Amino acid sequence: MKFDSLTPESDILIEIGRRLSLLRKQQGFTQTQLAEEAGIGVATLRRIEGGQDSQMESWLKILKALNAIGSIDALLPEQLASPMEQVRASKKRKKKTTPQSTVWGDEQDKAGESPQ
Repeated sequence: MKFDSLTPESDILIEIGRRLSLLRKQQGFTQTQLAEEAGIGVATLRRIEGGQDSQMESWLKILKALNAIGSIDALLPEQLASPMEQVRASKKRKKKTTPQSTVWGDEQDKAGESPQ
């Protein structure tokens, strides 16, 4: 699900809760463990994962007003990469690029042309 200014707040809250639940499970936390780690009550976490936290709805309205609702996808992606995809992405980032020669402009000869 992609978010935009026409998506109802209740639908966004439910989807954010679902994504948070998936992320929690992927990282091996129970609701009780995550609630303790975050310093919140288990009931609060259950409400958030159930899309029922009304304070978050206020934040959604602010984000919509700022035209920043799409940033939620960066915060909690709809689909998380598998561990193998994360390793592949890490390897791609580590590949070195070939440096290109840079012409600074002071290499011009007397005719005003850069040497080739």
